[in-house]
Order: sequence, then structure tokens, then C-alpha cells
Amino acid sequence: MRRGRRLAVLVLTPTERETLERWARRPKTAQALALRSRVILASATGRADTMVARHERVCRLTVGKWRRRFVLKRLDGLLDDPRPGAPRKISDAQVERVVIRTLESLPKDATHWSTRSLARACGMSRMAVHRIWQAFMLQPHRTETFKLSTDPLFVEKVRDIVGLYLNPPDKALVLCVDEKSQIQALDRTQPLLPLRPGQAERRTHDYERHGRTTLFAALDAKAGTVIGECHRRHRAKEFKQFLETIDASVPADLDVHLILDNYATHKTPMLRRWYVRHPRFHLHFTPTSAS
Repeated sequence: MRRGRRLAVLVLTPTERETLERWARRPKTAQALALRSRVILASATGRADTMVARHERVCRLTVGKWRRRFVLKRLDGLLDDPRPGAPRKISDAQVERVVIRTLESLPKDATHWSTRSLARACGMSRMAVHRIWQAFMLQPHRTETFKLSTDPLFVEKVRDIVGLYLNPPDKALVLCVDEKSQIQALDRTQPLLPLRPGQAERRTHDYERHGRTTLFAALDAKAGTVIGECHRRHRAKEFKQFLETIDASVPADLDVHLILDNYATHKTPMLRRWYVRHPRFHLHFTPTSAS
């Protein structure tokens, strides 16, 4: 009876099995690596190379190759070895010059460097600059904003508000209150043409203005419900009307904790008198310059 070559014993640790399964099913994994992972997982069940090759639609030699490499190098054996290529044309000094110039200088005729302008200034190709920026995660065209609060009671206010959200008091409702002003009431000049099989909804490109409105809203973050109404203007008078709407909407046996920003209309003398007449309302103002 003819016997084939004895297969190398293949035993997976729990960590290796978890990694191989993740590589095999993750959508962003390279298909070559996913195939190798499936081959090793199938081989670890004790199947012969021929059966694994038939199931994965590869040749038997391919299965044997990756089985041997895995036995010798484990997970690292499934990765591609570095291949020889053309020698580098850009030195480390040139890379350093591009990075330093990107971080510490600006072009004379623009607000930030582009790949083309920096390539001309450094005497290299645009794609070389692009690859260097990618390697160091540099994006000169992007900017983000930040704001530091100067409120002397910043820590106390943050603890107060976060504590309300995480551990609201008993028999009380916590509402996050805010306004959105300058909302334009727009309407299309012609009626919409509804959706039909094989045809998207259609609307005219032009619109007609119907003035502006302000949305007042109070969010119950725990329940996900909103108390809201719209007013034509954005004054303390309209905010008082909204407070009365909240007062009528919330059961009388519950205290109301309002989280507000520092907008001037929340602190007028008229509203202070209203707060005194409604002692179940408790105000919590966010720190200055905070969300």
C-alpha cells in the first residue's frame, strides 16, 4: 500500500484561531490573506491537503506550502515576505525636509501647502510629497476648531450637568433646552411629483421663502422625547411661553431640571421672576463657551 508524505501536525491556539477567523471574514482583509487563513483553519480540522484544495479551489501544492509556512512561522508565515524592488530615490534627509517644511512654514501665495506647490519648492514629484504626507498622516488642507472655557466654575458646572445625566434625581425630569433661530421656512414653487416605480421623486430646483422661524426644544435625554414649539421671534417673551409649555407638559408632581446655555434671554428680570413663581424649576447653566 502506497503512503503519501506525512503531514505536519497543525494545532491552533485559541488566539491564533481567533485571529485567523477575523482575517478570513473581515471585509477589508486582502483576499490572498483571507484565502490562506481559510486554508489553515480547514487544515486544522484534520482534512487532507487534497480535500482542502478542492474546497478552496486551489492546487494541492498551494495548501501544502501555507501549511508548512504556518507550522514554521505561525501567523507571520501567512504574510507576504518583502520583495526586492527599485532602490530608494528619496533620502531620509529629503523626507525630513518635506515634513519640517509642511509643519513649520507656509507658502507665500496661499494659506497652506498643496502637494504640487511643496513638490516645486522641494524639487521632487507631487506623488512623492503625497506619499510622505500619507506616511506621516499630514493633511495641511484640513483645519479644526477648539475653544477653551474661561469659566472659573468650569469643573463644578461640568460635574453638576454630567451628574444630572448619569444619575438624575428621583421624582424629577431632566431636560436639555436650546433654541435654533433663523430657520428659513422654504417651499418649492411647484408641487412635488411623487415617487413611482423606476422613477425617483422630483421637485423643482427653485423655492419660495415664507419668512423665518425659531425652534424651541427641550430634550428628555433618558426617554428620547422632545417638547418643542416654534415662534416667529427669539426673545425672552417667547422663551417664557416655551417654559409655560414645558410646565403644562410635565406632570405636576415632578421637579424640572433645565440644562441651559448662557444666552441672555434665559436670564432677564422677567424670567427671574417667573422662576421664583415656579419653584419646581431648577436651572443648570453650562460653562461659558461650552456646548
